[in-house]
Amino acid sequence: MNERHDRRGRSPAPGSTTPPTRRTLPPDGPLLFDDPAPPRPAPAPRSLEVRPHEVAPRREPERPRRERERDRERERDRDREPRREPPPPPPLVDNRFAVGPRPRVVPRQFPIEHLDEDALKVIRRLTRAGHLGYLVGGSVRDLLLGRKPKDFDVATSARPHEVKEIFRNCRIIGRRFRLAHILFGSRKVIETATFRRDPGAELEGSELEAGEPSGAEAGDAEPEAFTPLTPRVKPRDEAADLLIRHDNVFGDPHEDALRRDFTINGLFYDIERGEVIDYVGGLRDVEARVVRTIGVPDVRFREDPVRILRAIKFAARCDLGIDPEVYDAMVAQQGELTKAARPRLFEEILRLLRGGAAHRSFWLAWETGVLAVVLPELASFLDDEATETRWVWARLRAVDAKIAAGEIPTDAVLLTALLAGVIDDALDGADHPPSAYEDLMNSITERLAVPRRMKDRIRILVGAQPRLRSGRYAALARREFFAEAFDVYAIDCVARELPVPPPAPAAGAPVAPMEAPHEASSDELPRRRRRRRRARAPQRARTFTV
Repeated sequence: MNERHDRRGRSPAPGSTTPPTRRTLPPDGPLLFDDPAPPRPAPAPRSLEVRPHEVAPRREPERPRRERERDRERERDRDREPRREPPPPPPLVDNRFAVGPRPRVVPRQFPIEHLDEDALKVIRRLTRAGHLGYLVGGSVRDLLLGRKPKDFDVATSARPHEVKEIFRNCRIIGRRFRLAHILFGSRKVIETATFRRDPGAELEGSELEAGEPSGAEAGDAEPEAFTPLTPRVKPRDEAADLLIRHDNVFGDPHEDALRRDFTINGLFYDIERGEVIDYVGGLRDVEARVVRTIGVPDVRFREDPVRILRAIKFAARCDLGIDPEVYDAMVAQQGELTKAARPRLFEEILRLLRGGAAHRSFWLAWETGVLAVVLPELASFLDDEATETRWVWARLRAVDAKIAAGEIPTDAVLLTALLAGVIDDALDGADHPPSAYEDLMNSITERLAVPRRMKDRIRILVGAQPRLRSGRYAALARREFFAEAFDVYAIDCVARELPVPPPAPAAGAPVAPMEAPHEASSDELPRRRRRRRRARAPQRARTFTV
C-alpha cells in the first residue's frame, strides 16, 4: 500500500530507479506509445562557505593564576576608593544672539491657562525645523501685565515659503509684506511673521556686543550695562514726509524689535527656555506701567500717524500712563492723521469701541484733540456741553459694561451708540431728514472709510428708536434688524438708568413706554414731530348707465 503507483495502478519493478512512465494519447488516435517522465534536476553543489553559526566558538587560553589574582586585587582596591562624580556635560551653545547686540533676558514663567496650545505647537515645530520662533507683541505684554491675551502672534526667522513647507494648514497672504496664516479649527488663525526691519533705520544706544553677558544673571533687576536700542535720528527737514510706505525687508530679531511702535510691544518670549527677551527696554516700561515709543516720539508719529490712536488704545485698555514726551508729541502731531489711510483709521475707531475701555479711549482722544481731527462732528458736539452730551459718555460706559459681561455688540450697534447724539442733533429741525443724514455721513466718510452697508444699517437702527421708546414694537420684532435695534435701545436705557423691557413682549401685554430721565425738565424729553395727515382726493360721483 505504501508503494508508489502510476495513474493505471501499476507499481514499479522492485529495485528499479527509473520513475514510472505516463501513458499519453495522441491528439487523433488511440493509445500507441509510452512517454517517459522528465528527469529530476540534479541537486546543487553544496557551498564551501562556512556560515558563522556553524563555526564552533574559539576558546581563549586560560590565563595564569597570578594574573587572575592580580586583577581581583585591583578590582577590590577600586571598590574601596570613593566614587568620583562624572564631569558635568558641556554647556549648550546658545546661538540665539550670535548676530547683533545682546538683549536683556529675564526668566519668567506664565500660567499655562493663559497660553494658547496652538501657538505653542507652531513655535515648537518651527524650533524642531531649525528656526527661531518666539511669541511677540501684545501677547507678551498682556502676559506680563497678568492678563489673558486674546490673540497670539509668532515671529520667526523662517521665510514665508519655509513656513508653508513646515505646515500643511498654512496660507500666505499679503501683497506689500507676506505673512503666514496657520489655520486651526473654529476659524482660528495664528499669524506668523518673519523678522523684518526698517530699511532706513540705524541702531543707536547699545554698547553690548555679541558674546557679552546679558541681563539673565541679574534676575528681574535690569543690569546697569544694558542700554535699550533706539533708532538713530538722521538730520532731516522738519517739513519732510516721514511716512513709511515700504517696509518689506527681512531682518534679525533685534531689528524686528526696533521697528515696532512702543517698547511694551517690542518684547519676545521664548517658550522653550521660559525667558523674556528685551532689546528696547519694554520690561522696564511694563513694570512702570507707562506707554513709551521706541525712539523720538515726534519722528515715530510722523512715520505712522495711526500710532497716536494706538497709544490711546493701549493706555485705556491696559490702564497705563502715557510718557510726558509721548503725550506732547500726540498733541503736536495730531494733524498727521489726515495722511493716514482711511480704512486703518476706521478700523482703529472700531477697536477703541470693542476693547472694553471705550469711555476712557474717547475721553483721551477728546482731551488730546485727536477726536477733532478724526471725528470733528462728535468733538464739536461734546464741546458744546449741551444736556445731551452726558448721554454720550453714559452710553460708552454702558457699552463697556456690556462687553465686560461677555456680550460684544456688532459694529453697527457700537457706531450707533457713539453717534446717536450727533445724528439726532443733525436731523432735528431738518426739512428733509434723509438728505441731512446723508450729508452728515458723507462728511464722516471723508475721513473714515465707512462702508455703504454700514451707513444704511445705522440709519435703520436710528429710525427704529422712536418706536422702541414708545413701547409699540410688537410688529417690529419680526424684522431682521430688530436684535441690533433693541441692543441700541437697551444701551440707551442703561445709560439713562431706566429698566430694560423684555425684547419680545407677550401677546396682549401692554409695554410701558420709555420714561424721561428727569421729569422736572421738559427740555430733555425727545421732541416728536407731528405727522400731517394727507388730504384725501375728492371722490368722483359714480354714474350708472342703463
